[in-house]
Amino acid sequence: MTTIADVAARAGVSIRTVSRVLNRSPLVNAATREQVEAVVAALQFRPSARARGLATGRSFLLGLVHNDRNALVLDPLQRGIVGAAAGRGYELVVHPVAPGGGDPVADVLDFAGRSRVDGMVVVPPVSAIDGVADALGRMGVPAVALSSVALAGYCAVLVSDERGAAQGVADHLVALGHRRIALLSGPAGAPSAQERRAGFVAGLARHGLSLADMAEGDYGFDSGVAAATRLLASDPHPTAIFAANDVMAAAVLKVAAGLEMAVPGDLSVVGFDGSMLARMLTPALTTVHRPIADMAAAVTTRLIDRIEGVADDAPLSTTLSLSIGGSCGPVRRG
Repeated sequence: MTTIADVAARAGVSIRTVSRVLNRSPLVNAATREQVEAVVAALQFRPSARARGLATGRSFLLGLVHNDRNALVLDPLQRGIVGAAAGRGYELVVHPVAPGGGDPVADVLDFAGRSRVDGMVVVPPVSAIDGVADALGRMGVPAVALSSVALAGYCAVLVSDERGAAQGVADHLVALGHRRIALLSGPAGAPSAQERRAGFVAGLARHGLSLADMAEGDYGFDSGVAAATRLLASDPHPTAIFAANDVMAAAVLKVAAGLEMAVPGDLSVVGFDGSMLARMLTPALTTVHRPIADMAAAVTTRLIDRIEGVADDAPLSTTLSLSIGGSCGPVRRG
């Protein structure tokens, strides 16, 4: 097995210098760093995580705390984090937090203490829970967050403009001639649901319209079926429904199929997230695309930079876009 001593001997430097290169110390000049990295690659050297930890006092573990049951969101989220972390020598530890069960702040702190993570990625709805960011700060655990609204206390927050994206959905439906438009909202207490609802209502108001109807779901499929059943039982029924995530939009399509409604002839449907589900449905779903993996990678890179003492205060941003599928069309006349 190749050792750090072998790398040092081949590169003609000390073991301490190799260690500094591996741990990205700023004390190594560029030429020496390139020389050592070339030898590391040639010898296919992989430093021991235990040895790195002893040398730096770090665990090289990152934590992800979430309360999201949606695998269509969790999968790209974790892939984005792992993709950014692996190249820097970090591993990911995942912990689900239940905001409604017990003390979520204590739960997050207990996880941080047990896992000894070097930093934390916190995602909605946990990122918006009062006290989480401040508690991690007092504990000395750097934390970054994803959110649909501005948050204080984190090292960095990537805020996605979900309100603006929902306004764009309203513009799209109105441009297709829809006037009787309903909303299948997410849970009232979730900031993401609030932002999407506010943006959609504001978007309709710009065209002199208001919601024809609204029902609330919990972002899950079953709640979407129940809400869509109620919305489509009205007479006249909406000609378009904006569902606050792709899973509930799929539920709308299921209910519409059971009622023998043609989509998009009798009903147009829009979702939110741009998940792989949107492409799997028939017709393909028109949806707001969130580049979740890219967003996760961006905050993870910023977190590791913070852990390793690299200063970067540039704001993080992302772009949401409307992905057009076959589930939307002009209002059927006559």
